[in-house]
Amino acid sequence: MRVPFLDLKAPYLELREELDAAYRRVMESGWYVLGPEVEAFEAEFAAYCETRHCIGVGNGLDALYLSLLAMGIGAGDEVIVPSNTYIATWLAVSYAGARPVPVEPDPETCNLDPDRVEEAVTPRTRAIIAVHLYGQPAEMERLKAIADRHGLRLLEDAAQAHGARFRGRRVGGLGDAAGFSFYPGKNLGALGDGGAITTNDDQLARKIRILRNYGSEKKYYHQVQGVNSRLDELHAALLRVKLGRLDEWNTRRVALAGYYLSQLPEVGPALPKVAGEMEPVWHLFVLRSRQRDLYLQELAKAGVGTLVHYPIPPHRQEAYAPLGINEGRLPIAEQLAKEVFSIPLGPHLSVQDAALVVDAIRRTAESLEGAKSSI
Repeated sequence: MRVPFLDLKAPYLELREELDAAYRRVMESGWYVLGPEVEAFEAEFAAYCETRHCIGVGNGLDALYLSLLAMGIGAGDEVIVPSNTYIATWLAVSYAGARPVPVEPDPETCNLDPDRVEEAVTPRTRAIIAVHLYGQPAEMERLKAIADRHGLRLLEDAAQAHGARFRGRRVGGLGDAAGFSFYPGKNLGALGDGGAITTNDDQLARKIRILRNYGSEKKYYHQVQGVNSRLDELHAALLRVKLGRLDEWNTRRVALAGYYLSQLPEVGPALPKVAGEMEPVWHLFVLRSRQRDLYLQELAKAGVGTLVHYPIPPHRQEAYAPLGINEGRLPIAEQLAKEVFSIPLGPHLSVQDAALVVDAIRRTAESLEGAKSSI
């Protein structure tokens, strides 16, 4: 590909000396699990997210799952989740023993629609998971009001939104807790799996720290049946380096998103919409078209990498067939799955390469319009 969808080598090349120094520091220390690097990263990421606590865990799914467990959510409970999200959001609920209850998004922003959330609350509802999809914050103020009104917990799935802001406040501290993923392709990515939970709730933070470490607060003494889900020292050291560049890299993403929004043709794929008072970090730049397959085909011919986030909504996956949600019950999620596609956007994408992407989309849109006018 002339323009790959994602370049994971470029961040290392930019930060090679600092990352290599961090690697050597950990290797020479001889301390690889729950040591000073994790402690330092947790303090730094908590400060970045403007929260009191950060707890490093093994991955983003565990971050959500352990948050739900610490909230006391389990069998017989319901948790409201977006109908269009990566399946990890739903899996966290299932792992906790609860039932995911899907709610449709606002078709403009693709984020959870608060009006539909209110309608989905039942006596069994215990929590709402709001996903900051594609890097744009969900409507947290309205969702928080619903949660407070019904006595529900509000959990942020911030896996795609490191550094995003809602009305000036960082995601990560807008609900009771937030789960982050540090998968390599994220805005803040490790060199493997990793995750974290941020919260301002002292009691919740203590419970999560115990749960992530075999249910133990003191070595060989186990208060509860926990799990082994701990952010590695090496990942923490590397993330500390990248955290220092996160705002700069997010600024590059915002600039490229602005370029796309100004240069992509009005007649063509539908452009992403940014809700008022949101400051997205553009983890993904997602277009929509009923002729998606043709765009994917033509972009591939032009050497432009693309991905579809996500081709099958969770309720249509075989894994969730037992819920019995028939096709057509969640039409917005199903329509999005048929139309969305993501184009290259990252802090190391050049304007020249972005121009190639724009040109390929423009030419495809023009050919489609020409075909229509000739009918």
